Amino acid sequence: MTAQASVEQFLTELAHQRRASPHTLAAYRHDLESLLRLVGATDARVLQGFQLRRQAMQLHGSGLAPRSLARVLSAWRAWYRWLAKRGEIARNPCVGLRAPKQPKRLPKALSVAQTMALLDAPAASALEKRDIAMFELFYSSGLRLTELAGLDIDGGLDLDAGEVTVTGKRGKTRIVPVGTQGARAIRVWLAVRESLAKPEEPALFVNHRGGRLGARSIERRLDRWARHQGAGVHVHPHMLRHSFASHLLQSSGDLRAVQEMLGHANIGTTQIYTHLDFQHLAKVYDAAHPRAKKK
Repeated sequence: MTAQASVEQFLTELAHQRRASPHTLAAYRHDLESLLRLVGATDARVLQGFQLRRQAMQLHGSGLAPRSLARVLSAWRAWYRWLAKRGEIARNPCVGLRAPKQPKRLPKALSVAQTMALLDAPAASALEKRDIAMFELFYSSGLRLTELAGLDIDGGLDLDAGEVTVTGKRGKTRIVPVGTQGARAIRVWLAVRESLAKPEEPALFVNHRGGRLGARSIERRLDRWARHQGAGVHVHPHMLRHSFASHLLQSSGDLRAVQEMLGHANIGTTQIYTHLDFQHLAKVYDAAHPRAKKK
């Protein structure tokens, strides 16, 4: 049996016995056939680990992104594991073969000036007052979109105490402070909420028909408001959460407190904001330090 025939048999088993999706099968076929092309006349089943590593480096050198290379190696690994189970090879030569680490994407955050311009714009209609209250709460408390959309008027929000209680991922409940500006904007909204809300509607934020405002609608309203204010960038709810974390960390330097307020189970997730903070510090350094200024 040739290596090509072995690949076909592996894919057939994957389709019938493991019920792999057509998308998975197509991806595996593409990645395994690329391996067969790379090795040419050499039987891919006799390759050693160092040879596969060389092939992976060749793909990476040709411009294949780390994420795509990781997918390719996953297909190779699965095929060699299948060959080893059948006794066709002594060991899986892909063991220990890893793709290069993918660069971490830093979350995008607004500058303080951009945030103030977004939130300080005057609200005329009842819907705009609702929107400003939502945006202030996003930035004031670092809430997730689902957390804000799920808030009820009689549950979670305590403006006198200046705090909001939300249930986040994995059912974890946390209490987060609500800033003065956020509380003020919510009170302005509450004064006009009854003119829109249906009787007995529990949602804090309602749409023009009086029912709970959905997450997608909140996203659209924020994007529309940002474009109207000339923000120059696409602003989404998570960007306000990122801005909350970044600005708080810049001011306090207290990573653990930011972790608690964001509701991150792992502080490693919060540490991404230290990179944003460093970018801010680097800009200050470049602008202010005598030895950093360009002549």
